[in-house]
Amino acid sequence: MRHIALLLVIVAMAMANRCTNGPTRQLQEWLANPVEDRTPLAQLDFATAPLTKKQAEAVQQILYLDHQRRLKEIYEQQWNNRVLVLDGKKMPFYYQTFGSEPSGEKSLFISLHGGGGTTPAVNNQQHENQKHLYDDIMQKIGGVYLAPRAPTNNWNLWHENHIDDFLSVIIQMAVAMENINPNKVYLLGYSAGGDGVFQLTPRMADRWAAASMMAGHPNETSPLGLKNIPFAIHMGALDGSYNRNKKAAEWKTLLDDLERDAPGTYIHQVTLHEGKGHWMELQDSVALPWMKGHQRNPYPTSVAWLQDDRHHTGFYWLAVPLDLIKTGGKVVAEYDPQQNELNILSNYSEVLHLYMNDEMLNLDDTVTIKYQGNSIAKGLFKRSVLNIYESLSAKGDVNLSFPTMVSVTNNQTVEAQ
Repeated sequence: MRHIALLLVIVAMAMANRCTNGPTRQLQEWLANPVEDRTPLAQLDFATAPLTKKQAEAVQQILYLDHQRRLKEIYEQQWNNRVLVLDGKKMPFYYQTFGSEPSGEKSLFISLHGGGGTTPAVNNQQHENQKHLYDDIMQKIGGVYLAPRAPTNNWNLWHENHIDDFLSVIIQMAVAMENINPNKVYLLGYSAGGDGVFQLTPRMADRWAAASMMAGHPNETSPLGLKNIPFAIHMGALDGSYNRNKKAAEWKTLLDDLERDAPGTYIHQVTLHEGKGHWMELQDSVALPWMKGHQRNPYPTSVAWLQDDRHHTGFYWLAVPLDLIKTGGKVVAEYDPQQNELNILSNYSEVLHLYMNDEMLNLDDTVTIKYQGNSIAKGLFKRSVLNIYESLSAKGDVNLSFPTMVSVTNNQTVEAQ
């Protein structure tokens, strides 16, 4: 661990030395202090000073390396022991690497077991089954296959509030420890695990490259947030318990309609396997190579965010203050790199944060902010250390860290941060 930490510090120093002037040098001095001794970044002038594009790139890498180092300090032993602990709950997990994908390009398949509101023994058996359920197909396609054991034994074991936090840590640790490509993370689950996939995919859509639901039930969730996430549904045509087969057919219609209205953004595959009940005899395994044919775009040009009852403050390049979140609240926004503009189409929140980077828009030129097509602000919006730090800290994902952020109040007033 000490050797890894030293290597990260050396790399960070090298990055900083390329931009020795101004904020990057001061950032390195700040990071040299123990975490508990660091002055809050928001209180330091250099954190809000304007950055050039190159400075922002260096800052992003330096902060990301520091984040990974701190993440390992907290979770590396738990990862090695195959048990994560958060807020008093435990999530054991199993993983196996198939094939020989290059370091940094590995895929991660997170596979959720069935069971639910039953005894711990039954859920343990379901977890054991899930560990090797797709070994044959994984041998063919390659990647890291990870099967967690739910922390509880409740009916909704895979979509309770704590699950999102556990999966966020798993993704970050898989990137840090197994050199996973964060744009190649896939979610799948069977039965109660499928219930979880229905819920988790839209509410954590910015983390997935694709998802597949096997033999589960959507409950109250909506497919609206599946925009930009290829989504497969596999169901036994005879699986009538809880009307699972009927719900799968309904979702096919819903997804067909969404894709027709926004071509290319609601990619989906819905298959009802003839003659099969709840157990599909692994016919559903075709979903894994289908998923692997897709990679995440962390900066989709159009985003639809429907707030679940498990609240999230951020979604792709959008964010809402925690105290202003409303269950069922909808935000729809898009950006146009050709026009160098960002347009809010629908927004329920009094304050909406818009994050930007140089892959989305030209931040060295005037950016136009619109609400429902009407301009509400034009200007050069600065890049800053603080914006990168705060967006990176939220999810620990280097591809979801942004140097520029503006706040829109009442869909009228725009303030740069």
